[in-house]
Amino acid sequence: MINEPKGDLTIQVLAMPKDANPGGDIFGGWLVSQMDIAGGLFCQRLAKGRVVTVAINSMTFKQPVFVGDLLCCFVHLKKKGRTSMVIHVDAYVRRRFEPEEQIKVTEGIFTFVKIDENRKPSPL
Repeated sequence: MINEPKGDLTIQVLAMPKDANPGGDIFGGWLVSQMDIAGGLFCQRLAKGRVVTVAINSMTFKQPVFVGDLLCCFVHLKKKGRTSMVIHVDAYVRRRFEPEEQIKVTEGIFTFVKIDENRKPSPL
């Protein structure tokens, strides 16, 4: 499955053997954590302050990720509230031996909230 990513390229990370299960596929939890990191970086920049993940609204795994794949997370804003942001994260990989091809492997919708120094919701 090849298509053009939407949004800002926020992180790129290499999938390593420590991130894999015994079958050689990357754990879904590792992938979700990378997408959460990408979303947090994107929202922190928009909020100009600290943000926290409050929800993973949906997640769809489309293709496996393998050791040696370069994971690329693209993020775009779907909705902005008073203290919260709903974002869409697309995860693509470039396979180790096919670096020119980008394959969409996962997508998710996350909600982040800006917080103040007391960890209370803060206006954006």
